[in-house]
Amino acid sequence: MKNFFLAVESLTVDEEMVAKMLGVSREALRSYMPKGNEPDVRIGIRVLFSREDLVKFVKQRSRRKTSG
Repeated sequence: MKNFFLAVESLTVDEEMVAKMLGVSREALRSYMPKGNEPDVRIGIRVLFSREDLVKFVKQRSRRKTSG
């Protein structure tokens, strides 16, 4: 029987990974997120960010406007 691996992509990423994805420091990331408007998901003491919300965050701040 073959081994099958199910590739699962996480729905959320932590603050350190978000900073790496955006190419900024964690401190810079915190300053970009307006207080009370962070696109985060809190699970216990962990602060996670939705991948979908991060894409929206980047698109909203893009200087190049796309059609559609």
